[in-house]
Amino acid sequence: PMCGIFAYLNYGVERSRSAIINMHINGLRRLEYRGYDSAGIAVDGANVAAAPILFKAVGSIDALRAKVDAILPTLGPADPVFANHVGIAHTRWATHGVPAESNCHPHSSDESHEFLVVHNGIITNYKPLREALEAKGFAFYSETDTEIAAKLFKFLYDNVKDDDGNTLDFPVLMMHVMHTLEGAFALLVKSKFFPNEIVACKRGSPLVVGIKDLEFTQELMRVRNKSVNDLMQSPLMSPGIGSGGPLEVVGGQNFKRRRLLVEDGAVAVAAAAGADVPRESELFFSSDASAIVEHTKKVFYPEDNDVVHVSNGVLDLMHLGSKDNMQIAQSRLVSKLDLEIEQIMKGSYKHFMIKEIMEQPESILQSMRGRIQKGKDYKGDPHFTVQLGGIAHRLSDIKRSTRLIFIACGTSYNACLASRQLVEELSEMPVSIELASDFLDRQCPIFRSDVCFFISQSGETADVLEALKFARRHKALCIGIVNVVGSAITRLTECGVHLNAGAEIGVASTKVYTSEIAVMALIALQLSQDSRSKEHRRQQVLRALWDLPALVEKCLSSVNDKIVALAATLSEDKSVLLFGRGYQYATCVEGALKIKEVTYMHTEGINAGELKHGPLALIDKDMPVIIFSSIDATGSKLLNALHQVMARGSVARMTVVCPEADDEVIAIATKAKVNMVVVPTTDIALQSILSIIPMQLLSYHIAVARNLDVDQPRNLAKCVTTE
Repeated sequence: PMCGIFAYLNYGVERSRSAIINMHINGLRRLEYRGYDSAGIAVDGANVAAAPILFKAVGSIDALRAKVDAILPTLGPADPVFANHVGIAHTRWATHGVPAESNCHPHSSDESHEFLVVHNGIITNYKPLREALEAKGFAFYSETDTEIAAKLFKFLYDNVKDDDGNTLDFPVLMMHVMHTLEGAFALLVKSKFFPNEIVACKRGSPLVVGIKDLEFTQELMRVRNKSVNDLMQSPLMSPGIGSGGPLEVVGGQNFKRRRLLVEDGAVAVAAAAGADVPRESELFFSSDASAIVEHTKKVFYPEDNDVVHVSNGVLDLMHLGSKDNMQIAQSRLVSKLDLEIEQIMKGSYKHFMIKEIMEQPESILQSMRGRIQKGKDYKGDPHFTVQLGGIAHRLSDIKRSTRLIFIACGTSYNACLASRQLVEELSEMPVSIELASDFLDRQCPIFRSDVCFFISQSGETADVLEALKFARRHKALCIGIVNVVGSAITRLTECGVHLNAGAEIGVASTKVYTSEIAVMALIALQLSQDSRSKEHRRQQVLRALWDLPALVEKCLSSVNDKIVALAATLSEDKSVLLFGRGYQYATCVEGALKIKEVTYMHTEGINAGELKHGPLALIDKDMPVIIFSSIDATGSKLLNALHQVMARGSVARMTVVCPEADDEVIAIATKAKVNMVVVPTTDIALQSILSIIPMQLLSYHIAVARNLDVDQPRNLAKCVTTE
C-alpha cells in the first residue's frame, strides 16, 4: 500500500528506449523509500503493433537495473527511438503476496498485455471481484489485488459499449473501473488499444502530475464533472461481482472527449476533432514530487476521484462524482514545486538518515522562519512575537472551542505527546491526543465545538485521512500540520501550518519530528497571545525557540563521539529500556521507536512513574537502560527511579541523558560512574528536542554497526497510505 508509481510520457520529443528506461529507473530510485521489495517497468515494443516489454525483478532498484541490462541485448542490437511513448513503472511494498516476480507490477490483463496497470494503495473488495472474474473465465497469475484492476479493464472493454455501440474510450473505461473498485488507490494504465495514451486516477492515495511543456502557461486546470449516476445506464448483471452483490456493468456515455488547450494564457475547453499532430511535451506521473523535480517544477495535484487522460501530448481532466458528496472545486491549481534537487540527494553523507539528523538546525530554523519576530519592549529588552498566517483567520474559532484534539500516527503522535503539556499550559484548554487508528476504532465522539489537528509528515497517512473525514462529517474545525505541500490533508482541512522542514527521504523520521514539536509550540504561543498572565511564560518559550537552532547544532557536534562509543557497546544486545517522565516521556517513546525501526532491537519507552508497576521486573545486570533526566517538577521523582534502577541493575549497563544544567543528576552519575550523555539546556518545554538527538544518532550508529540498511528498514516504508 506504500508503493511508488511513476510514468514518463514523451510527445514530439525523440527519446531512445534506453533513455526512456533510464528515466523510469531514476524515477523509481527517488520513490524507493515507499517500497523496496520488488520493482517493474513497462515500455513499448519496437512499434505500435508490437507487444509491450516488461521488466520485473525482486529486490531493490539495483536488481531491476541488472535485469534490464541482461534483457536489453536480447532484444536486438538497435536501440529504437520513439517520438511518442508512454511508459509506466512501480516499486513495491508487499501486502497481498510475497515478494516475487509474479506479484511485481505492472500487472497485465492477459498474456498479450492488452492493458497494463501499476497501482499504489489497496483494493478492499478484490476477493469477490476475483471470484466473479474467475467465473467469467479469467485466469489469475498473482496473489495481488492489483491484477483485479487489469482484468477488470479487459472485461469492461470487451463487454460494454456506449449508446452508439462503440467501445468505451479510455477515460470512460477508467470511470467504470473506479466505480467498481473500493478502497484507496492511485492507478496508472496503458493499453495497446489506446497507443500513446495514459489514463490515471486517484482515490485516497497520493498522485502528482508534472508538466514539461513550454506552451503550457495556464495556472488552473478546468475539471469536467461526471456523476456516478451517469454510469448506470445499461446494467449487465453478473453474479457475485463487487461488495454490493452483482456488478452493474455500466453502459457507456455518449459524450465527446474534450481537452484543455491554451488560448492567450487562459484555459479553453474544446471538443476534440480529428487527429492532431502531437504537441511537443513531456509529462510525469508520480506518487511523490521528489521523482519529478529534476525534470520540471510545474505540477498539479489531482483530487480524489479525478481522472487524468493524456493523448497526443494534450492533458484532459475529469471528475467522477464522489459518494460522500464532498464539494469539489471546478479547477486544479497548477503550482511550482518548492523543492530543490539537492534536498533529495545524499550529498557527502552515506545515508539519508544521518543527513537529515544533521540538517535539524536548518530544518527547525526553516519551520520558524518568518513566524517569530524579535523586537524590543518599552524597557529596551528583547521582546518576541509569533504569527502563524495559516491559522490566523481561524484563531477566534479555535479559542472559542471546548476541546483541542491532536490526531496522528507513529512519530507524529510522539511529537503530539511531547507538545501536549505546553499547549495545555498556555491555552488553558482541554487537550487530548489520539492515535488515528484507535480514534477510528472507537468512533470517538466529536462535536461541532471541537478543534481537530491532523499531524502527518506526508499529509497522506491513511488512518489520519480517514480520521479527518470522520471529523469533517461531524462538523469539527479541522486543521492540518504537514510537511508536504499540496498533500491530501492540506487540501481537505480548513486551514493549517506547513512544517517547511524540507524533503525527508529516510524511512525513520528525524528532522520532521523536531520541527513538529517546534511548530506545535508556535501554535500554543499563538493561542495565548492575548493572555497577559501568560506573557512572561510566552517570552521564555519564544526566547528558547529563537536560540534553539544554535543549541541543536551544538548538541550534534558534542554528543556524536559519545554516541558512537555507546552504540558499539549495545550493538550485540537484544533489548534496551528507556525511562523518563514529564516532557521526557515522549523522548522515551520516540527514542524506542527509532531504535526499533532501524536496528530491529526490542526497545521499550516507559514512563518512569510506572517503574514499580511492572517494568522493574525487567531490570537485571544484563539489561541496558537509558534514563532521561529533566529539570522540571518531575526531576526529584526521576531521581527516585534512577536510584531504584541503580540498586537492581548493572551500573555499567546504564546511560543517563541529562541537560548540562542538571547538576544533581550529573553529580550522582559521576560518583556512581554511570555513563552520561550531556546535552545543552533549554526551556523544559523544548528540552525533548535536544534530548531526542542522542537517540536518533544512537539508532543510526547501531544500525551501521549491525550492517543494516538504515534508509530502508525491513517491512517498513515512508508513507503509510492504507489503514
